[in-house]
Amino acid sequence: MSSHPLQPYGWDAQWEAEFAPYAEQGLLPGRVVRVDRGQADVVTADGLIRADTALVTPHDPLRVVCTGDWAAVEPAGDPRLIRALLPRRTAFVRSTSSQRSEGQILAANVDHAIIAVSLAVELDLGRIERFLALAWESGAQPLVVLTKCDLVPDATGRSYLVEDVETTAPGVQVLAVSSTTGEGLDVLGAIVADGTSVLLGASGAGKSTLANTLLGKDVMEVQAARDVDGKGRHTTTTRNLLALPGGGVLIDTPGLRGVGLWDSEAGVGQVFSEIGELAEECRFHDCGHVAEPGCAVLAAIEDGALPERRLESWRKLMRENRRIVAKTDARLRQEMLKNWKQMGAEGRTNAAIKRGQRVR
Repeated sequence: MSSHPLQPYGWDAQWEAEFAPYAEQGLLPGRVVRVDRGQADVVTADGLIRADTALVTPHDPLRVVCTGDWAAVEPAGDPRLIRALLPRRTAFVRSTSSQRSEGQILAANVDHAIIAVSLAVELDLGRIERFLALAWESGAQPLVVLTKCDLVPDATGRSYLVEDVETTAPGVQVLAVSSTTGEGLDVLGAIVADGTSVLLGASGAGKSTLANTLLGKDVMEVQAARDVDGKGRHTTTTRNLLALPGGGVLIDTPGLRGVGLWDSEAGVGQVFSEIGELAEECRFHDCGHVAEPGCAVLAAIEDGALPERRLESWRKLMRENRRIVAKTDARLRQEMLKNWKQMGAEGRTNAAIKRGQRVR
């Protein structure tokens, strides 16, 4: 593929092949860098444009236009119109806090999910496991970045913290970094230079500072975290896609207070892979790892090979995921029943009109 103006934003031969039918219609490719109030900022070969999303806004909240999407945009108009979205390679989704049990897509077409965790406060391993489950489920490769490592000057103490997180994140690289001293940033820079990365974490985790450091300039607003608990206010209020000077693309996100699972059984299984491996040795294939005889998982708890905290966290996330899946299935059944009733009513109305009957 010849050089393309959108290559710095992740355009490649596969995207070009996916876009070919739209190119034949005279539409332009572009990547969504920001979405707000039914419109999107889209970077195209012509530069950054404002585009309306009305034509591609479905009832399914998981299919709405999202930061990171690749779009087919009309070549003219003010604002332009997004005609279609290319199929997503990956999608980072969490459940909303609403009672409707809906999913919320945070970022699309992501290669690396960077989970920022501040070392300025006590580690919340359970929260890290939640982020990891969503990251694995998305299809992206997780990476845990322990920010503000300069605030833990004792090398031995810091190594213990890194080890705790590594135990919590099997198969995931854990990197301690400091935007103040520059420690670890060369390794992180090399990782994010390859593909698209999304930056995730709670408010006060140092995401905006980290984003500014990777960008080499102050693009994201930064606010100080409270000394009492290390928490900060939301300095990033929208999801923004930014091309990095060293290559690669970064999506910065607002601090997430709620990290609800969304149909993430596979992701949970990946986070707790050691429990899955132990479960294969259980006497019963449907062992619940509670009090069953011959349970290899409980045996690992007894001999200290598996921390009890890990098993409790696995149980909690699996219960939560089953609840959200059950609620979602119930909501879908209700929506289908509503549609059937509506179609039935429309059919009866049309039949009455054909018979010349009066319709109320």
